[in-house]
Amino acid sequence: MRRQIFATYTGWIILINVIAFLGFLILINFIGDSSAISFVALQPASIFNGNYLWTFITSMFMHASVTHLFVNMLSLLFIGSFVERLIGKKRFLGFYLIAGLFAGLTFVLLAGFFGTSVWGERIFGNPLAFAVGASGAIFGLGGLLAVLTPRLKVLVFFIIPMPMWMAMVGLIGILWLASLALPIGIGNTAHFGGLVVGLAYGFYLKWKYPHRTKMISRYFSR
Repeated sequence: MRRQIFATYTGWIILINVIAFLGFLILINFIGDSSAISFVALQPASIFNGNYLWTFITSMFMHASVTHLFVNMLSLLFIGSFVERLIGKKRFLGFYLIAGLFAGLTFVLLAGFFGTSVWGERIFGNPLAFAVGASGAIFGLGGLLAVLTPRLKVLVFFIIPMPMWMAMVGLIGILWLASLALPIGIGNTAHFGGLVVGLAYGFYLKWKYPHRTKMISRYFSR
């Protein structure tokens, strides 16, 4: 089982995330919480000032808590391995990284330009807020599957069964509403950015490989 996991890029990405989280805990002991967070987490205000530009990458592999890490890595294990088999290892790795980067860019731009008012902050995020996590890239994978395998049955929150396309729409809607109703930090704009990249790439693959993608869609609609 272990060999099978680490024979995939998905397995290695999960390992990198776990190591990055442990490394962050060590880093806190040396430079303190605030300095460590600024060094690895994505903050729109810092990016607009030209600082910590590398956090576009580091934030993709960092998580805020053990629970955050566990939920994202469990989702990545199931969705990532499936997408990797579907589109191939090299294409998967490139797409995963692009989706994560675009998710971060979406968060920075929307929070930076529209997050300065009270409602703007609730909807688009606070430009002073920090963001970490793999969920933007994972939403990219989900968006890709929503196009290539729209009727594939999945478990939302690992409990509720529904088709992939409905799961992605429902999940992003529920999380956005939750962040509006409750004082919790959820990277909705990053999720949205990743989802858009996934949808766009899915439609590109359908255009470039119409017969193959139609076969995939038909096979996973059984």
